[in-house]
Amino acid sequence: MYTSIYDRIDMIKKKFSTSQPELVEMFRKCYPNTLETTVELLSDNTTFVITGDIPAMWLRDSSAQVRPYIAASREDEDLQRMIRGLIHRQAQYILLDPYANAFNKEPDGSGHQTDITEMGPHIWERKFELDSLCYPVQLAKDYWEATRDTKLFNDTLHEALCLIVQTMQTEQHHNEKSPYSFERSAEHRVLPSDTIPFRGRGTRTNYTGMIWSGFRPSDDACKFGFLVPANMFAVVVLGHIIEFATEIYLDFELESYARQLRDEIEFGIQTYGIFHHPFHGPIYAYEIDGFGNYNLMDDANVPSLLSIPYLGYRAADDSVYRNTRAFVLSQNNPYYYEGKYARGVGSPHTPEGYVWHIGLIIQGLTSVYQDERDEIIQMLLQTTAETGFMHESFDPQQPKTFTRPWFA
Repeated sequence: MYTSIYDRIDMIKKKFSTSQPELVEMFRKCYPNTLETTVELLSDNTTFVITGDIPAMWLRDSSAQVRPYIAASREDEDLQRMIRGLIHRQAQYILLDPYANAFNKEPDGSGHQTDITEMGPHIWERKFELDSLCYPVQLAKDYWEATRDTKLFNDTLHEALCLIVQTMQTEQHHNEKSPYSFERSAEHRVLPSDTIPFRGRGTRTNYTGMIWSGFRPSDDACKFGFLVPANMFAVVVLGHIIEFATEIYLDFELESYARQLRDEIEFGIQTYGIFHHPFHGPIYAYEIDGFGNYNLMDDANVPSLLSIPYLGYRAADDSVYRNTRAFVLSQNNPYYYEGKYARGVGSPHTPEGYVWHIGLIIQGLTSVYQDERDEIIQMLLQTTAETGFMHESFDPQQPKTFTRPWFA
């Protein structure tokens, strides 16, 4: 099963075994890890993918975990069945609750059932994260581009795309129209950011055209409701929904709503989401509220400001992105850290000073400089704590100190 994946590992072995054997070994262990440890093919032809050390499926994480396999799926029917099945299960979950971020395989009531929100037995966690509605659409687009597998486009996916657009439209007017709120009691919080303030409704926002998000992709509550990189991702995936609506489903009402929504969000980002930094010039803010308040930072988890070219929102040579990147990779970003073995972006979700492997990888994927990419590869090699695996975060002074040994 998944022979194309192991063929790629053999190809990397042949290419780099002499010049970079440590890199080959790391790739051999990391690349198939999701397939070998987190994927379950279910009897209804869907796929359940856990994050690793948590037995639930996140819409974001499951999409990101299998995205590296897309390129190998064109000629591999096993991969096609796995990825197509994942997208169909994601669509089922979105129809169950578009505000939930993580789900159980069975409706057994596992997870954070004491949270003050509209929980259900299929829901592990109900933190509304805008990117959770974006990732499955991006995965569907990538899969369709690679395989042209028409079996992907069933009625369930169509209904989910419609609900995604409807939910985004509602959350443009969160204070006035949204049914969503979320609180986690003090005794069940790991971090203060596990809950949304002001009785679960968050700080007030002014209309900008952008979409409100309760939480960041780190699962931390937003400081201000308009998370700019998540809205950038929404602009991109709404373009995919427009394509699916017109070319596949012939649903021109969906196409019209998605197009208008995309234009409104884009206007909001460009009008309200840019801050004129005294040193870096015009940069994108991480969060805003529409009342003139800006949160200037970046978080390692994606969508992030650093990941803008990876998301497909702007090219790596875009002038505002270049300014933003310089800010993110500097001490002006409160979550940029340096140590003996690495320097890169961390997160308020993990201990102060810890760098994320995801942040380093995104820095490499979005770099236009080969020297920078090579340097990041060396940082990755030096910071696996001799396990050969990537971790959530690590101490760049002592990489053997890290969080989450199984972070698929």
